[in-house]
Amino acid sequence: MDARIRGTGAEPRDLSWSRTVPRELVHRASVAEVLLTDVLRVDATRFLAAACWSRSHPTFPVDGRAAHHPLMVVETLRQLGIFIPLCYLGVPVDTRMLITDVFFTTEPGAQPRASHGATQVTCRVRVTGLRAGSDGATAGLRLHAEFLAGGAVFARAGGGARLLSPERYAALRGPLAGTCQPPSSAGLLRPDPARLGVSHARDVVIGRAGDPGPGGNGGCRRDRPDPTEVLVDAADPWHPFFFDHATDHVPGMVLLEAARQAAALASDGALSRPTGVRLTALRFTEFSPPARIVCVPHHRTCAFRFEQDGECPAFGVLHYQSPLRA
Repeated sequence: MDARIRGTGAEPRDLSWSRTVPRELVHRASVAEVLLTDVLRVDATRFLAAACWSRSHPTFPVDGRAAHHPLMVVETLRQLGIFIPLCYLGVPVDTRMLITDVFFTTEPGAQPRASHGATQVTCRVRVTGLRAGSDGATAGLRLHAEFLAGGAVFARAGGGARLLSPERYAALRGPLAGTCQPPSSAGLLRPDPARLGVSHARDVVIGRAGDPGPGGNGGCRRDRPDPTEVLVDAADPWHPFFFDHATDHVPGMVLLEAARQAAALASDGALSRPTGVRLTALRFTEFSPPARIVCVPHHRTCAFRFEQDGECPAFGVLHYQSPLRA
């Protein structure tokens, strides 16, 4: 696609997919996890961006399907939500960005088929809801994006974020700030990866305390987890995509994938590949104790919420093309 810079003195040029943007500008530790390759400003609030979705990405299926994981839309949006403020809105590079909500919808019939190498994705991005803090610095924004491949729109996404200085983030997190060791697995029982629509055991991010015995839960002590509960617990705390860098809370991408996997488990695999999702984060989801996931599949949707320490840190709904059948 021909991308031009308007309202500037710069020479117009096309988008480039030749190399990735600097990893620190999308808050990634590994260059292999950087999806953006170029971002051009169109006007004060609109941008064009290029991204490469590689077949070698950890989320790409190995069962012969030539379809990218739906989370690639969200991860591209996340990287745009960091790169644009840092490069165009004067936000310092050490700013912490917290997702308040995120959504995406896809066009199943227009999904790009992954060919050799990588899929070249074009993003049309609009920034809205810019908010400034008492010090005049950007404190929040909303992003809206369309995703195109081969000139056709195949997905739309958006969301909001809070922007905090390192000092404000440390004050918000208190003693939990900077606890950056990867979380240890809670040792839960893992569902079969194939039932969850993932390729490897390391990709599983949910678990159960155990299977109920013949007497159901009657033999379980009340101070122990319900063995039928589904909990957030990553099998691989060093997963190259979900835990690319150290973090002191459960990343939003892990919450989305945990909800997707819990829905697949609750529907016995029938609801596996969502065509849309909306997630609202009310507060941080901590690693301990593992958050419980409550799913309610119904027809073409699955409502979900996370429960932790008597509160609901996040909730949302997944949408699917095919309805759940009894």
